[in-house]
Amino acid sequence: MCDQERLANWARSGISRRTFGAGALAGTAAACTSMEPPGDDAAENIIMRSTVSFATPDGTMDGEFFHPSDGTHPSVIFWPDIAGIRPAKRLMAIRLAEAGYAVLLANPYYRDVSGQQFEDFADFAGNGGWDKVKPWRARFDHETIQRDNASCAAWLQEQAAVEPNRGVGVQGYCMTGSFAVLGPWSEDMISAGASFHGGGLVRDGEYSPHRLLQDDGHYLIAISRDDDAKQPEAKTALRTAAQDVNNRTEIEVYPADHGWCVPDSPAYDQEQAERAWARLLVLYKEAL
Repeated sequence: MCDQERLANWARSGISRRTFGAGALAGTAAACTSMEPPGDDAAENIIMRSTVSFATPDGTMDGEFFHPSDGTHPSVIFWPDIAGIRPAKRLMAIRLAEAGYAVLLANPYYRDVSGQQFEDFADFAGNGGWDKVKPWRARFDHETIQRDNASCAAWLQEQAAVEPNRGVGVQGYCMTGSFAVLGPWSEDMISAGASFHGGGLVRDGEYSPHRLLQDDGHYLIAISRDDDAKQPEAKTALRTAAQDVNNRTEIEVYPADHGWCVPDSPAYDQEQAERAWARLLVLYKEAL
């Protein structure tokens, strides 16, 4: 997972807004631009974006909501990685909305701060991001994550752009990869979870995410090769857990390093990110 040592190495390697950020923005634009030629209805494919907030048991959740301008659509909770809401994550949410989904880009740190805290991953890695978010992350446990997912799913179900009576998807990256597995699934709202280079999926204790895979769930668990090298037994534990319940689970170690799916990450790998994105769309098509 994205740990303090790795961040320190990235910072020491000379990551800066000027040297890294410009390339990241170019990569983000390329990754989030449709490869399909515009059709006759291209002018109608307008993505709406709004800043939103709503009550949860723990406070006021804030985030940004993206959806096509017309019709109703299956919904997705999009949890950003450790650097939070920022331009790269907005562009990923827009791309998902362009694929026909209503997407809530949720702020995992809402108990302490609202809105964007970092401009990009270079800003986070080079300017004390780890120390800043450490106390915010300390508030997460399986109960707070489940409450947040339930609150987000309930809010989405009330939106005019969301097709009613359909399951909700959850996707998370790095720190929030476990959010996509923890549910709650018992609410009969969340039916698909996608974890990309997620941390803490297999750990000690009864509330380890791999022990909470649900019978009616559809899962995509994409593991980075370096995370696999550090914890090679995790994929086996996940596969064993998936076999013990009646669900649809795809678990794969990708030939890319932690952070490969995120366009402003130093580890971004466009080819493998596109593979993972394609599998995400298959998951949602089948489950939502």
